[in-house]
Amino acid sequence: MSWLIAAVVVLFGAAALLTIFKIVVGPSILDRAVASDVLLTLVMCALGAEMAINHHTRTLPVLLIIAAVGVFGSISIARFVARRDNER
Repeated sequence: MSWLIAAVVVLFGAAALLTIFKIVVGPSILDRAVASDVLLTLVMCALGAEMAINHHTRTLPVLLIIAAVGVFGSISIARFVARRDNER
């Protein structure tokens, strides 16, 4: 079981580092928005894996808050980009 936990940590860590790189380097605001959504999803998956490994549901409210922040963030970025495109 410990090798499985190590594999999960390595995979989530590598995915998070690649996503952070895309947030920093991404050429457009939409690339950065998608990468930030992916990073939030990775955090949610990591918390879900931790809950499954340790057999508890204490971090479920945190998952719900992260999901809400992701949805509202995506909506606000979409509205910002749409408004900016209309001004051109």
